Amino acid sequence: MNEQRTWIIAKNRMMDALTGLGFPEALGDQIVKNLASAKAMDQMTSYLNNIKPKKAELVVDEMLAICSDISRWRDKKESERANAKYNEVLYFGLGTEDDQ
Repeated sequence: MNEQRTWIIAKNRMMDALTGLGFPEALGDQIVKNLASAKAMDQMTSYLNNIKPKKAELVVDEMLAICSDISRWRDKKESERANAKYNEVLYFGLGTEDDQ
């Protein structure tokens, strides 16, 4: 299954779960814009289906928590890449004459 199809399926599932709980479709549209990925929308769908929140504030709070987790994961991966490059420079040097 291609990425776009996966994203559309995840979006539709999340929107169905959200509107099924009585929340407006406009809220779902904003959540989709903020979450952006199929995996994040699947996580939100799981929350909606298991917790069945009664207030929009709880839904938005969960969306923000998911966004925060994604941001933290990206920061961690960037830090790991930078650390790997730094270790490479320490081990191999900068490739200048002084390193030889």
